[in-house]
Amino acid sequence: MKVIAIASVGGHWVQLLRLLPAFEGMEVVFVSTVKSLSTTVSGNKFYYIPDASRWNKLKLLQTFFKALKIVQKEKPNVIITTGAAPGLLTLIAGKILGSKTIWIDSVANAEKLSLSGRIALRIADKTYTQWPDLAGHRIIYAGNILS
Repeated sequence: MKVIAIASVGGHWVQLLRLLPAFEGMEVVFVSTVKSLSTTVSGNKFYYIPDASRWNKLKLLQTFFKALKIVQKEKPNVIITTGAAPGLLTLIAGKILGSKTIWIDSVANAEKLSLSGRIALRIADKTYTQWPDLAGHRIIYAGNILS
């Protein structure tokens, strides 16, 4: 099984790394918005993807096409992300190309899903929250990955 695990720098990346035990026995390809993060996952394939946000539409488009290229090259069975926008764009690329997709909304979003999480809810095969109060229709609570 091949997994693409993608997250933006900061808390998103920290949360993604906390999931490493779940990837045991799988080929994991990491993707992030800062090249130097490759040292935190040495021994695994790593790709840099430009950061993007809703405030820069051209950058969103560039990031999407970079994500599409990575997904086409790696052909993962599953794409998992803890956010943010580059993770969402990679999920979209994965859906287009037939990968299963998992969104885990950041623990920082305690009162409602993030904007990317609300979009992912419509796209991802599974959408997880780290807060029991946010669980509901199509939003799964299975615990907090930072505890």
